[in-house]
Amino acid sequence: MIKMEAIHIQQGDFSLEDINLTIPSQAYAVLMGGSGTGKTSLMEALCGLRKISSGAIFINDKNISHMDPWDRKIGYVPQDGALFPHLSAGEQIAFPLTIKKTLRNEINKTVTELAELMEITSVLNSYPNTLSGGEKQRVALARALAMGPEVLCFDEPLSALDEELHDEISQLLAKLVKLKKLTVLHITHSMREAQSLGSIIFKLSKGRIINIPKESHKSYEL
Repeated sequence: MIKMEAIHIQQGDFSLEDINLTIPSQAYAVLMGGSGTGKTSLMEALCGLRKISSGAIFINDKNISHMDPWDRKIGYVPQDGALFPHLSAGEQIAFPLTIKKTLRNEINKTVTELAELMEITSVLNSYPNTLSGGEKQRVALARALAMGPEVLCFDEPLSALDEELHDEISQLLAKLVKLKKLTVLHITHSMREAQSLGSIIFKLSKGRIINIPKESHKSYEL
């Protein structure tokens, strides 16, 4: 379960105040809202990449508000995947484990298992500039899974993909979440995407979180 209580984020002239959000365990939550409303800032706060001024963040009833990002058991896929240009696909997946000084044989085992799961074994020695859009997303997903997270955070992971790849990666996300029994927070501007993946849909508007009832999903306007 994800719980964010009375979160306050100050970012220059922009701020979010008294934000409250609860996502049940193994739910696939989608967060929508206009540009500049603070969706990414809120996700970065959850992941430990942005400081909160006040409030508390819990994962499965554990207060993680002041924990380092790599200790939060959260896998994060930023908007463009953020692959390192100088690392091969295999090295990308291994990167978080290397930072944690995991034993090399354990790293190799994890990389092999995730590459097989994501069907990218053939590109493990390839670099980002030679990968297709779908392959890049699969590598980014594998890297997010490398630390064995309890929560996955996706920031518009499908926005740059064409329709065929969009559907392919969308199906992969749904499969992974079910297989790994993960809790998800997924940012998107697409109601179609939200409807196909989300078990819960939220909207961030004017500094408030609004829960969009399931029966209203088809008619709701952002």
